[in-house]
This record gives sequence, C-alpha cells and structure tokens, in this order.
Amino acid sequence: MARSYRILFLSVSAGAGHFRAAEALKEATLLLAPDAEALHLDVMDYVPSTFRKIYTDYYIKLVTKHPALWGMLYQASSEAPPDAVSQKLRRAVERLSTRPLRSAIDEFAPDAIVCTHFLPAELLMREIGKGRVDVPVFVQITDFDLHRMWVIPRMAGFFAGNQEVAFRLTAHGIEAGQIHVTGIPIMPAFAQEHDRTACAAAFGLDPGKRTYLLMGGGAGLGVGPVAKRLTAADPELQLVVLAGKNKKTLEELETLALSGPGRLFPLGFTNEVPRLMAAADLVITKPGGLSTSECLAMGVPMLLSSPIPGQEERNADYLMENGAAMKAIDEIGLEYHVALLKAEPQRLEAMRRQARALGRPQAGQDAMRIVLEALA
Repeated sequence: MARSYRILFLSVSAGAGHFRAAEALKEATLLLAPDAEALHLDVMDYVPSTFRKIYTDYYIKLVTKHPALWGMLYQASSEAPPDAVSQKLRRAVERLSTRPLRSAIDEFAPDAIVCTHFLPAELLMREIGKGRVDVPVFVQITDFDLHRMWVIPRMAGFFAGNQEVAFRLTAHGIEAGQIHVTGIPIMPAFAQEHDRTACAAAFGLDPGKRTYLLMGGGAGLGVGPVAKRLTAADPELQLVVLAGKNKKTLEELETLALSGPGRLFPLGFTNEVPRLMAAADLVITKPGGLSTSECLAMGVPMLLSSPIPGQEERNADYLMENGAAMKAIDEIGLEYHVALLKAEPQRLEAMRRQARALGRPQAGQDAMRIVLEALA
C-alpha cells in the first residue's frame, strides 16, 4: 500500500443511502491510505435534468405517495432476467444519459472504482466489455437484501451486508471468491466509543431517564404527529426528534416542547447523530440500509416505522429475525411498542445485545482494505 492510488467512488442520489455509503468508503480509504487520492462523484450530477428528475424525484415521490406500487415494481424488476426487453431498454437509456460521466471518469484516471449503486456499475460493465475500462470495479450493496439489478458481470468484487446477500449472489452466478461479507459502510464517527452521560449532557438530556430518538430523515416526514402521540402517551419518556430540513415541522415541535419542558427535544438537520444515538435507548426510524447499519454499529436497538414494500421491508425482516428490532406499521403500533418496551425492559436489553452483535462498525475499512490489497 506504499504507492499513492487514485480511487473513484460512484453513487446515485436516489435517496441518501447510496451517497452516504460512498462518503463512508471514501473516509475509510483516507484512514487506511492517507496518501491516496479519493474522489466521489454523484452520477446525477452528470445527466440531463429530465433524466435526473425521473430517476430521483420520481423515485422519492413513488416510495412516499405510492409505496404499494413501488413494491410491485421492485419485485417485478428484480424477477426480470437481464436480457429482458425492458432491462435492455433501461440500460440503453442510462447509457445515452450518462456520457458526460464517462468523460469525468477518464479525466480522473482511477486505479480502481467502487460503485454504491447499480447504475454506474452497469455502465462500467459495458465499458469493460468494450475494452474501454481496464481497472477493477467493485460493487458495494447498500441493503440487507439483493435486488437482481445488483448482479452485474465483469466486476472485480462485491461487498455484501450479510451472509444471505452473499448466498443470493452465488445463486445468481457470481463466483464465491468475488464476494466479501463486510457489512454496509458507515462514517467513522459511528464506530467510535461514546460516553452516554457526556453525550446526554451535551443535549440537555437526563442520562438516567429512558431516551428515544425519533428520526424523520432529511425531509422530517411524519415526525410531528408521532412525537405528539408518544409524549402524550408516556410522560416519563425523553424523546429527541430529528426534523431534518423541515423548518415547519421543527417550529411545530418547538412549540409542543414548551408544554412539557424536559420531555421533548426537537432538532433540525444535525451532524451529531452518533452522539444522539449514544444517548438513546432506542431509535425509531425507517429501515434504510445505512441508517440501520449506523444503529447496529452503535449497539442501539430499533423500532422500525412503516417500512415501504421492497428493500425497506427486507431490511426490517433481517433485523427482526435477528432480534435487533421491532416493527410498527402505523402510529398506533408505535405507541403500543413503546408501552411494551417500557413494561418489559428486558426485551429492550435483549435487542441491544443483538444489535451490538450484528453491527459492523469497520465495514468501510474492511471493504477498502480488500480494494487496496487488490492494487498492491
């Protein structure tokens, strides 16, 4: 690893997870090889606005407004063979829409490429086949489930979140030697040890009280009504609520917090999530691959809120069957499970142990160590 390598990371900002995974891998690279030149490109910065709008905005609207339809599309596209007309047409449209990206790749001239989304990996598969790319390309899968689109020939290696994803890759024809069960990469801050008392004090929390962290994603969707319901149902609970960039929701939560000082702690967008998790006994969240991996790395159990059909449901299944989480399908279910865990704290403790056991806080470094060793 003495030589200074150029490592390129390619993500797609359809949801935040793929982007965050690439950032985590980039950080891991610089920890392992400080002299390396690491560059992260979002594919959506190199496509026409119409393509970007369809690929990202339409996806977000679909999963939030029509989750059942998204679930059907997720399953149907996963079952479609790679040589199906629909898949060939999709790849052709993607190739035509991403020509500037290929110029950016050539300009950087990487020694290796790591993709945290299948779109750039599929593009590079074709480039490798045409002899226009001759560097190793690796794929980091960002959920605890395998969609067929992640099964891409001519890749140098695949990084899987768990053993079942690895098993499914082999079932679809990927050689076992190309598959590495390293976990889903998270930022280094989630791998550090944090003192609960100090973290609680930093946010005005009582470290001796039950503390739950309610996460609403970047848009802060749906956290207002949930926070109101849970604080009314459990006056002893300290509830930290992340409203993201939703200023309206944050203002509503701040007003609600005035009615019960010391119970509700609303926050907007913050980079302090690792310390907030360290102060929490439970995280209430959507089951995205990255957010749940962060919880596992911190050893924090989860109450999974209304998973959308498709990858979120599969992530939830994995976490529940391994005892690190419970699921609530609506606000009533959230209130019920909060009351259940209050009445039976041993359940929460068991979930905490399982979360810690499942966590892979060094997933990013484990993956990048393999990439760098392949170049040595």
